[in-house]
Amino acid sequence: MLSNNISTKLLGLKDVIIKNVIQKDNLKTTEVEIEMENSEQCCPNCKTVTTTIHDYRKQKIKDAPAFGKNIILVLKKRRYKCSNCSKCFYENNTFLPRYHRMTNRLPALIIEKLREERSFSSVAREVNLSTNTVIRVFDLVSYPKPELPEVLAIDEFKGNAGHEKYQCIITDPKNGIVLDILPKRYSHYLTSYFKDMDRSNVRFFVSDMWKSYSDLASNFLRNATQVVDKYHFIRQVVWAFEAVRKLEQKKFSKSHRIYFKRSRSLLIKQWDWLSDEQKQQVNVMLYASPTLSSAYFLKERFFKIFNADSHDEAKSLFKEWVEEALDSSIDTFSACAKTFTNWAPGILNSFDCPYTNGFTEGCNNKIKVLKRNAYGIRNFNRFRNRILHIFSHQKLENQKSAAA
Repeated sequence: MLSNNISTKLLGLKDVIIKNVIQKDNLKTTEVEIEMENSEQCCPNCKTVTTTIHDYRKQKIKDAPAFGKNIILVLKKRRYKCSNCSKCFYENNTFLPRYHRMTNRLPALIIEKLREERSFSSVAREVNLSTNTVIRVFDLVSYPKPELPEVLAIDEFKGNAGHEKYQCIITDPKNGIVLDILPKRYSHYLTSYFKDMDRSNVRFFVSDMWKSYSDLASNFLRNATQVVDKYHFIRQVVWAFEAVRKLEQKKFSKSHRIYFKRSRSLLIKQWDWLSDEQKQQVNVMLYASPTLSSAYFLKERFFKIFNADSHDEAKSLFKEWVEEALDSSIDTFSACAKTFTNWAPGILNSFDCPYTNGFTEGCNNKIKVLKRNAYGIRNFNRFRNRILHIFSHQKLENQKSAAA
């Protein structure tokens, strides 16, 4: 009797009696024969209490895996007969929903495992179900349209879902929350998405230099400060310098071209971060090309902006750098400066705003891991819910910390 009570507690199901345990499939599967404790049942038709058993039927039920084995519950179900209206009905239990062939904790386990960047098929193998069954379970998960926060960030990523190459991710970088995933990044869709939302709370709007985002902020977020993410305009300078390096190294012999290509990281790295030996190597390369030397000087002058003592000084240095780049004879830096001129308000606001798209870019990396593990997800709604489900713990953690 004691061992049966211990086994029942180990199974973790209420009011269940274990009758037998059978090992099958070379000990890979465990069948547990169970039945409910006999008790009074209420007729679902006339609400009369009865204890009259009509017959028994056995049903195999899939349960959550345990101890490295697949668990099958063989439930001996009682069917009661009402003494008042003669209706036959099955006894009630707390672990098996009506018409289901798996316990309610198995779908809960599936939903929990899908919080990780895993494919549906890998979860299906682990819980001994088909991939389609796991997908049907997950399709019950849905996330509503969010409320807009004080700081709103938007970025695109290559999702290849819903017949679109790029999808949009909307985040709250202040609180570290993924708000929503949009199927398109075009102006008409962004307009239809945001026009019916309460936008009065948004004070900062962080994005890259994509015109649709700028138009969105100008038309619907007029009270918000538009901020161009620092990473996206800093890399414009790096790209301009890289273009010069590639053009210049083509003029050299093969051995010199290989040397310049392998020394790319030294040339991109800031001068102050180099060791004395690395500085000598960079000086040798710059001496070989006056154009590359000028481009390197412009690149270093640009990075000095971020070491300014104040935001006002940084803004002043930025404006001076744009004028210097426009007057330079290097086409790539001139084009970069023109881009900065067109986006000057958002770039200058970035020096005052403490928020960036760093959190958003980190989420994009996690989405890439999901895509790689799942070999892509074509259904956009499923892709959206999967991403929001992976990041849903962030909102719960913030709510708990706020309550504490």
